[in-house]
Amino acid sequence: MNKFISTLFQCGFVMLITGVSSVNAAEFKLASVFTDHAVLQRDAKIPIWGWADAGEKVTVEFAGQKKTAIADATGKWMVKLDTLTASAEPRTLTVTAAHSTTTIVLNDILVGEVWLGSGQSNMAFPVNRCNDFEKEKSAANLPVVRMFKEESGPAGTARPDSKGSWTVCTPETVGEFSATLFFFGRELHKSLGVPVGLIDSSVGGTPIERWIAPDAQRETPALAPLFKALDQPAHDPSLVAEDKYDEALARWKEAAKKARAENQRVPTKPRKRSVEEASKGNLGALFNGKIAPLIPYRIRGAIWYQGEANTKGAKAQYYQHQLPLLVKDWRARWGYDFPFAWAQLPNFGAEGNDWPAVREAMLKTLALPKTGMGINIDIGEEKNIHPKNKQEVGRRLSLWALGTVYKQKVASTSGPLPAGHKVRGSEVILSFSHADGGLVAKDGELKGFVIAGKDKQWHPAIARIAGDKVIVSSPDVTKPVAVRYAWENFPICNLYNGAGLPASPFRTDDWK
Repeated sequence: MNKFISTLFQCGFVMLITGVSSVNAAEFKLASVFTDHAVLQRDAKIPIWGWADAGEKVTVEFAGQKKTAIADATGKWMVKLDTLTASAEPRTLTVTAAHSTTTIVLNDILVGEVWLGSGQSNMAFPVNRCNDFEKEKSAANLPVVRMFKEESGPAGTARPDSKGSWTVCTPETVGEFSATLFFFGRELHKSLGVPVGLIDSSVGGTPIERWIAPDAQRETPALAPLFKALDQPAHDPSLVAEDKYDEALARWKEAAKKARAENQRVPTKPRKRSVEEASKGNLGALFNGKIAPLIPYRIRGAIWYQGEANTKGAKAQYYQHQLPLLVKDWRARWGYDFPFAWAQLPNFGAEGNDWPAVREAMLKTLALPKTGMGINIDIGEEKNIHPKNKQEVGRRLSLWALGTVYKQKVASTSGPLPAGHKVRGSEVILSFSHADGGLVAKDGELKGFVIAGKDKQWHPAIARIAGDKVIVSSPDVTKPVAVRYAWENFPICNLYNGAGLPASPFRTDDWK
């Protein structure tokens, strides 16, 4: 037995525990994330894994390398290819098993930069629904940019294998790509000149608690009150029983028609409760179904666009614990601290929801190392929760990646971020980081600041720029205590840096 274990480690085998495998141990196969047209991560050892008969010797060949492994008692095997340099040359990856007549052959495999994109509908939002789609389509002949769409559903336990395939970017295929992820990856390719692989694992309408492993969440004391609420039956008026759906849909069509005619916000379309619950799962179900099976595919980093579903009611207050937990837990399961960035929620007229709290949670999570945030407070749409300017969302995230991960020279990696404040008489002096090119009031005087004294009554503020600082005051507040900026669901605000990136919403108080 000791000799057997020793052989496994000599072959570079590492056992990945993500739950009980449902893969037939006798089935000789690669993990499904490896298909024709895949992109492998450069400058790192590359795990390649799959299943075979227990004890079977498996050989993987790629780019002049030959690696072997022995399938364990469950039939799982893994090799690690040595570090590869970027290459746009289409090459073949072959896998054979000692006692199998089958040879697995993958064609058109490239080596470059690989990023995972996840979240809810604004990550899933496709290119064909963005601004200027015809223009984007005509410019999409980018054969070394590829996307893997993870198509598995939710699961009660960690799923061992994924579902999907790699697609080459062409004018005919780009329309179905995740827009945020594609525009991010396109910028990387333009600047780095290497192949780019993008993995899209996203589901619309899903809260963050479905994307974090259940055990990690249950072991977090700060989330205990949330679970008490989540464990109760959910009430969502847009979810209707099967026998009530047709009637509810008819009512919605009339209401939607009237809202559009009056230029009002269209009400939420009804959904079948049974279908919704089956497709999106419960606590941790999307981590189990759509993230766990991707581990440990080697990635450079991850980007995240989610949070809208966590702005509702009391749920928003927990996001400051959930987002850092997700980042740390995913990194731990992959086994390294890969770079991680997110799209801060844009401006949106969400009545009754708390978008500022979720934006603040995203701002706070920048305290984690190797993290970044694209600030989007100026490119949302008041009555559309799915803003169409995903080009700019992707570009802003790419500036962070290019400037911090790849050490490229960019105008700025972020819009201005709060960096402290002090009270001086009747004024509050705010300091900022990322004031690259100087702070700028776009289109006139500064807007979006409010100020309060110890009575906690907010008043519109007069704000002016002084170098990398903003000085805020009000004739109605002689002894100021706190300042807020862009602290509304759909704020009117205009603080930027010289690179044209907007400042993040923030507050200096912690009042409820």
